[in-house]
Amino acid sequence: MDENKDKRKGPAKQGDTVSVHYRGKLDDGTEFDASYGSDPLEVALGKGEVIPGFEDAIAGLYVGDKITVEIPPDEAYGDPLDDLYLEIPRGDIPADIKPEIGQGVTLQTDDGPLDAIIVNVTDEVIVIDANHPLAGEMLIFDIELVSIKGS
Repeated sequence: MDENKDKRKGPAKQGDTVSVHYRGKLDDGTEFDASYGSDPLEVALGKGEVIPGFEDAIAGLYVGDKITVEIPPDEAYGDPLDDLYLEIPRGDIPADIKPEIGQGVTLQTDDGPLDAIIVNVTDEVIVIDANHPLAGEMLIFDIELVSIKGS
């Protein structure tokens, strides 16, 4: 137990706006995002601005605390959904576009743009995956609480 916690600001709680530095990695150690080298991320706790597991990890921290947390898919971006794999008939694609596996595409939907990636190309269809790129992944975050602004 940190004997100096009573001298530091905290703990962070719902309604607070906090600033954190973080580094996000996959299970295999691949880094997918980080705030170090730029401004810390500002988060209003309880507003759903970040994935639930990340927000839960911040709650209870004091300024200066550093933690590492593993966030399973159900507390992050969920598991990939089968209905977000879409088949587009080849005839619906303009002839001048040459789709390739791994190519990113943006679909226009009633809810706004949706980013996806091409996962298969045949003579008949192009299959795209519109799941979040981190869906199904165990995420590991190193988090440092930089500041707390009370509610």
